[in-house]
Amino acid sequence: MSYNGKAYHGWQNQPNAISVQEVIEDALSKLLRAQISIVGAGRTDAGVHAKQMFAHFDTDVEFLSENLKFKLNSFLPNDIAIRDIFEVKEDAHTRFDAISRTYIYRISQHKNVFGYENSYYLKHALNVGKMNEASKILFKHENFKCFSRSNTDVKTYNCEIMKAEWTVSGDEIIFTIKANRFLRNMVRAIVGTMVDIGLGKTEVNAFQDIIKSQNRVNAGASVPGHALYLTHIEYPKDIIKN
Repeated sequence: MSYNGKAYHGWQNQPNAISVQEVIEDALSKLLRAQISIVGAGRTDAGVHAKQMFAHFDTDVEFLSENLKFKLNSFLPNDIAIRDIFEVKEDAHTRFDAISRTYIYRISQHKNVFGYENSYYLKHALNVGKMNEASKILFKHENFKCFSRSNTDVKTYNCEIMKAEWTVSGDEIIFTIKANRFLRNMVRAIVGTMVDIGLGKTEVNAFQDIIKSQNRVNAGASVPGHALYLTHIEYPKDIIKN
């Protein structure tokens, strides 16, 4: 599926706020006439978008995937779109079976009346070269507690970074990062810290010290969520039921 996160308080169900998960579960439950719970591949924060997201659910109802996809999309609002529905093996798990996840963060260097809701407008010039130097430092580390939201219920702060780079595309500067897993708020905190490097507020060499400190206070402020996109999730090919 894909969704525009502007209207939602993130992916995961919240007690007093609307979430993407809640909207999809409600639509599925009505269509299948049973209480359906879905499990997402991860938790996107409030306002964050997904160009590709996966979720799984269990059901005893027999259905044709194309027919269900059409009906489900008719039930869902315009900012959530189901791309495909398919049957997976009994022990498949959307979150735990994912091999990697890829995010992009979009920064606009020029005021754009049509793009301000989808990218982070930053009027000050950024040194992309220094930001890419900092990106390479990420590959030398596994523990990224310094970029994690406080009081998270995780057993480990270790992540394997597979790709991290800044590219310039027209008026935008785009950060792409790929890892086996991400901590809560991790990408936005990394980007915020690298923006400080690009602005000359923090030296590149200090980036390694920030990571080693394992202290969120030492990293930069998190950038806004509206410019962050989950773009790709990779799974083993044999997860689909033949």
